[in-house]
Amino acid sequence: MRSANIPDWAAVASDLVAVAAGRDSADVVIRGGILVNVQSRELLSDWTVAFRKGRYAYVGPDTSHFIGNETEVIDVHGRYLIPGLCDAHMHIESGMLTPAQFAAAVIPHGTTSMFTDPHEIANVLGLDGVRMMHDEAMQQPINIFTQMPSCAPSAPGLETTGFEISADDVKAAMSWPGIIGLGEMMNFPGVINGDPQMLAEMAATMNAGKTVGGHYASSDRGVPFHAYAAGGAADDHEGTCELDAISRVRQGMRSMLRLGSAWYDVESQITAITEKGLDPRNFVLCTDDCHSGTLVNDGHMDRVVRHAIDCGCDPLVALQMATINTATHFGLERELGSIAPGRRADLIITSDLVQLPIECVYSRGVKVAENGSLLVECPQFAWPQHARETVHLGKSLKSRDFALAAPENSSTVQAKVIGVVENQAPTKALKATLPVKDGIVEATGDVAYIGLVERHRATGEVTNGFVSGFGYKGKMAMASSVAHDSHHIIVVGTDRSCMASAVNRLGEVGGGVTVWQDEKELALVELPIAGLMSDSPAKEVAASADVMVSAMQACGCTLNNAYMQHSLLALVVIPELRISDLGLVDVGKFEFTDVICAA
Repeated sequence: MRSANIPDWAAVASDLVAVAAGRDSADVVIRGGILVNVQSRELLSDWTVAFRKGRYAYVGPDTSHFIGNETEVIDVHGRYLIPGLCDAHMHIESGMLTPAQFAAAVIPHGTTSMFTDPHEIANVLGLDGVRMMHDEAMQQPINIFTQMPSCAPSAPGLETTGFEISADDVKAAMSWPGIIGLGEMMNFPGVINGDPQMLAEMAATMNAGKTVGGHYASSDRGVPFHAYAAGGAADDHEGTCELDAISRVRQGMRSMLRLGSAWYDVESQITAITEKGLDPRNFVLCTDDCHSGTLVNDGHMDRVVRHAIDCGCDPLVALQMATINTATHFGLERELGSIAPGRRADLIITSDLVQLPIECVYSRGVKVAENGSLLVECPQFAWPQHARETVHLGKSLKSRDFALAAPENSSTVQAKVIGVVENQAPTKALKATLPVKDGIVEATGDVAYIGLVERHRATGEVTNGFVSGFGYKGKMAMASSVAHDSHHIIVVGTDRSCMASAVNRLGEVGGGVTVWQDEKELALVELPIAGLMSDSPAKEVAASADVMVSAMQACGCTLNNAYMQHSLLALVVIPELRISDLGLVDVGKFEFTDVICAA
């Protein structure tokens, strides 16, 4: 599989052999380094690497025979040479950025390969949106591989999306040059029950010799889990505890341990390696979802590797989990993931394997970043107008649209409440006694209103419910057109009038995130592309996101990365309780449930 600006191995094999044999000179030689060999898990002092036409031609202790008059020679004086980092599972849209801007943000952090699932845009713009993401990704100076989305909608019958992905779409996409496999198979009940479309999508992927991504968001490791594993998923990133990680590996899956902006699932699972002693080559690190603020302020895969080391993982093992393990999983071990002859010359120079400062980054033999500064251009796709006009409300929302009627003659009701869990994707199915005023159920205490506003077909319909855990106080609301995975507008607030104002504001600007307090807008992150992304630089988007976070805190929220929790409240394939445009969903049973409990 070839990306832009990198020739196939066959096209340059004679050049690589000639350099290694000393018959020709290298383009770039980096010498005097400590090679981190992730193939053998060794540190090799005073080794040299030589690049030719974007690939490694030589990796070894000798340098004299391939240095010519035109060769650029760099002496790193005992610093470490490590492979470029790989993100095994992630969604570019979660960064609020286009592929080009996302690449520009992560290259200085040493990420040179990403395996992306654009199922967010698939729900809004269908196969056309996936193709646009794929095409922009292919033009970047790093390796961005695309997994064809498998589930749009994520749970048929439980939500309505802007577009749907079919098995024929999946089969057609397998021939695209940048498609590496099938995106996470979120409809695990469909797989378990033998749904023909889900099985057809996986069959099309396997017939193309590509990888099926997994997503088993259930704590049941019994018969359902084994049935899901039999369906062909090659990996899973939804584990949250040690036994989850062990169970996946025992079934032949790669266990993906994630550290995103709000998902902290590495520490609870990495003990499968550090304490139980399982083979680390079957474990992979990933981010899943990182918003722009995390990328700019904290890092990307370098942050994940540091965190794994902080959790007790050997640095060389942690690096394997972010390089060669990922490449091997996707069948790209001969292309990337290690510093070895023939591979793409993706390399990081660092002075410390624990703190991992990213001092210099090479991608395909070209220096792309140094000391935090990007040195190359990340080409932007010309996003068409229809991709910027995707928020269709159908009407101006009013306070009454977010009112939930109580049973007649009720002074209080017992209501089902979505309970947010900090730093984890699953929610809790809670209950609360709520007061009734003028026939309307009122939010009180830590319980806030939640509304899901249809935005694809301008129906003007709203689904109402309740959520707790954000800690909001006073009269406020937060609305977002990012609402995984159907991406309607999701609004949470303590005041229904503020909720209406927030939603209407997103209709005006074409999508994004807005925070309101006392009928005034405190923050706005504009995401005009599909209501999910901005083509502005990451630092600008991150600055807006920082204001958003401060506004949420001003409204009483203390959760870590609460925006990510907010945006997942409509993800009807992760337990326990979610909201969709069709109603409140009991994800344990995969069926709708009433907000008000029966008397």
